[in-house]
Amino acid sequence: MELQDSQQTQARASANLKSSNPLVRFWPYIKPFRVALFGSIALSVLATLTGIVIPLVTQRIIDGPIADGNFAGIWWPALLVLALGALDAAGVWGRRYLVAHPSSTFEITMRAKLFAKLQSLSVGVHDGWDSGQLLSRAITDMSTLRRFIAFAAPFLVINSVTVIAGFAVLIAVNWQFGLIQLITAIPLLFICIRFERLYRVVARRAQDQAGDVATTVEESVQGIRVLKAFGRSAHLGALFTRQSRDLKTTELLKVRYGATLWAAMVGLPPISLGLMLGVGVHAVVNGTMTLGAVVAGITLATFLQWPVEAFGYLLAELNNARTAADRYWEIIDAPVDIREPADPVELPEKLSGKLHFDHVAFTFPGAERAQVSDIELMVAPGETVALVGATGSGKTALLNLVPRLYDVSAGAITIDGIDIRSMRLAELRTIVSVAFEEPVLFSASVRENVALGSPGATDAEVRAALDVARASEFVDDLPWGLDSRIGEQGLSLSGGQRQRLALARAVLAQPRILVLDDPLSALDVDTEEQVQAALRRVLRHSTTLLVAHRPSTAALADRVALLHDGRIVAQGTHEQLLHTSDRYRHLMGSTDD
Repeated sequence: MELQDSQQTQARASANLKSSNPLVRFWPYIKPFRVALFGSIALSVLATLTGIVIPLVTQRIIDGPIADGNFAGIWWPALLVLALGALDAAGVWGRRYLVAHPSSTFEITMRAKLFAKLQSLSVGVHDGWDSGQLLSRAITDMSTLRRFIAFAAPFLVINSVTVIAGFAVLIAVNWQFGLIQLITAIPLLFICIRFERLYRVVARRAQDQAGDVATTVEESVQGIRVLKAFGRSAHLGALFTRQSRDLKTTELLKVRYGATLWAAMVGLPPISLGLMLGVGVHAVVNGTMTLGAVVAGITLATFLQWPVEAFGYLLAELNNARTAADRYWEIIDAPVDIREPADPVELPEKLSGKLHFDHVAFTFPGAERAQVSDIELMVAPGETVALVGATGSGKTALLNLVPRLYDVSAGAITIDGIDIRSMRLAELRTIVSVAFEEPVLFSASVRENVALGSPGATDAEVRAALDVARASEFVDDLPWGLDSRIGEQGLSLSGGQRQRLALARAVLAQPRILVLDDPLSALDVDTEEQVQAALRRVLRHSTTLLVAHRPSTAALADRVALLHDGRIVAQGTHEQLLHTSDRYRHLMGSTDD
């Protein structure tokens, strides 16, 4: 099994890096919580400003009571410092309290929006994405955005206000101190700009590579039986190791860029402190500056050191969040090609179920060759038509068009003369029920899996559907019967058991049109005969389109349509085609029945 690296994702990444800031697009979803968010920022700014005031109080103490020897005058300034400290602590608590609910609600809301969008995208769009890439966007990227909203974004504002206010106060204390700080701040500005450009590209690469690793892990878990059966665990392990090493290399590059910025952020402020100390001592000796002013200046510069140093981390978080936003909006902005009709048709209370393929053609997205071409087929109400053909002849592609898993490229499909594209999708998929050759079961109870398309079904109705699919016996043998949970993808069951549950699910819906993609292929001969006998009774009440590979399955149909290279080349009953079509006779003769 060779898994592809996400080349398409990388291409989309390059395009998005040139676009406007995607974080701004989240504002409509943050706006309802703006009072709490801005309130938390305001509290933090207030708490930070108290820290700026404390050095000024210290200056008054040193130049006043201490210089004058009036120790009784220290108490009130000391109490003021204690009060400012308490106010600082209250501001920090208030910020954390106010920001917790909005950031968590934002994460849940945006994740729900992403999930809804994934559900609205067609099967064709999903075919173009690795599942791990989608999973990493829904989990990792949304967590990154929540952290940004809760921490990095507020502190970018808080630290910027702190630095600006602190710099202004520093100039007021002594303009020379302010000038020294400015001289060391200019190189930091250029370093930050350079860092932002480099880090953003690497951050995007790391998140995409993390998605590739997630895809490999997911596929290795889902395909563990195949890997073990073919002895390919080592091969996939090597792929996982290579992807992990690529991710490690990118993460180390991120660390290198971050370390360079951090070194500059940490290294330059002490230089300014040393210069300020030298200038201050010289000024005190010459009598041009008080000792209190020097202490206040040095304290302020030290106080500003953390906000300046934190910019390195905050810029990294900003770029991580921007990359996560890029990846998020890639999914949200993906075009929905299977759309609800602008003016849906109101369907009659009862449909006869006449299904018509009116010169239908279909080409898979990105494919050059059409899967089906000029299909003209009428299926009368209550009639069962089997589709027979060699692998790749277009049988399954044709079935997928009926519930609009894909849309026709040309022509139209109608039910009782109504184009299915003019029907509401929910109504269409109530009319049409599908059982796929590869049954998809979920990590839920038997009841929940069978009643997936009929959530209001009673236990008696579920039992009746299981009886049709001859699944009641093995379901009753499960530890908790209908309430027994089956593993992910139903892998705790045999292939035939999974197929019978999927068939029961389709039958339970009691659809007007039943679409069956070779639903008996995994059954043994005895079970197949039992299911066919029960299925014949069900098929009389539905218009049925059935893919068949076995003569016994084809014999269930009132009529057989033979497909070759995406076209219908012959029609008739099973017996008629056996006598009139060499190709059909060859296909039926090549199966073991």
